[in-house]
Amino acid sequence: MENLKDINMEELLARINELAAKKKTEGLNEAETQEQHNLRQQYLTIFRGNFRSQLENTKIQTPDGKLHPLQYAPPQCPTEQE
Repeated sequence: MENLKDINMEELLARINELAAKKKTEGLNEAETQEQHNLRQQYLTIFRGNFRSQLENTKIQTPDGKLHPLQYAPPQCPTEQE
């Protein structure tokens, strides 16, 4: 498996889509199924990192003009919301 830094998102998505198309038409062998799983995990890791970075650089402007960074709020359990 290639290092995350050695592959870009376009190449990653192209290969994921190629394997998905092959799976629909003729099926995948065990090695291709494992490759598809690994590529999807790489994609999710990169996507989550990019999204987290974007959120960390997002600021909220209040009516008084001040900028405030977004604050992480862990998800609440349904019983805590009541």
